[in-house]
Amino acid sequence: MEKFIKACVSILPKPLQDIYYKYEDKWLYLVFGVLTTVVSFLTAGIAKKVLENWGDFGNVAIAQISTVFSWVCAVTFAYLTNRVWVFKSEAKGAKALAAEAASFYGGRVFTLLVEWLMMTVGNGIIGINYWVTKIVANVVVLILNYVISKIFVFKKKDTPQTAAADDSNN
Repeated sequence: MEKFIKACVSILPKPLQDIYYKYEDKWLYLVFGVLTTVVSFLTAGIAKKVLENWGDFGNVAIAQISTVFSWVCAVTFAYLTNRVWVFKSEAKGAKALAAEAASFYGGRVFTLLVEWLMMTVGNGIIGINYWVTKIVANVVVLILNYVISKIFVFKKKDTPQTAAADDSNN
């Protein structure tokens, strides 16, 4: 995947390549964020259709259940892509991976609650179109998820050289 991305960027004019590399993690987050949103929407649509056809569920239950189901699918996809390509995690070993995953999923639980509340109120109670509400909720969640991932989950650890350089500047 990395070779594919580099090949795509190499065909851009040099000034655009410079912009891409300067903000690489943001561009990759945006690309994988869009793909995560596709996973979220597809799995939400499947869950919505199944719930509408196989049960006696009201709008509130459909909005809530489909949101949680799509969340599990999308967050798992996002963790894998963010870990490998966006933030290039260096966590190794079972303990470090478990801590990283727990931190990632924990942050996503917060944004699940944000999305769940927006879907419940927007679609389930107020009656705004399901997909309009889903799009608005996903834009809010995408921004929150980037901030949480960048600050709390995939933060780069200080290397001895970085820490020494910081100490000498003080």
